[in-house]
Amino acid sequence: MFLTNTEEVPGKKIVACFGVVSGSTVRAKHVGRDIMAGVKNIFGGELTGYTELLSEAREQAMERMRDQAEQLGANAIVNVRFSTSSVTAGASEIYIYGTAVTVE
Repeated sequence: MFLTNTEEVPGKKIVACFGVVSGSTVRAKHVGRDIMAGVKNIFGGELTGYTELLSEAREQAMERMRDQAEQLGANAIVNVRFSTSSVTAGASEIYIYGTAVTVE
């Protein structure tokens, strides 16, 4: 499955369009990560626990989008975009969407 944030796959021709596909996940903060984040807020530095959490969430949402595209018979997704939103205090959604296509 080829994913791109452009309208076309370079060097390939789009022969079928299946429409919008998407994937999402909602993740909550972990108390251990919150403690380390509090320490980092005092001394500065990257909040690696949250970086890992967001990376895992992006991968899961992307996998769900790919699965949906494969079920439609697509072999690529173009115009891929990510979005985030706060669902409740301490929980966020990662949402990814794009257009499922077949390229040759």
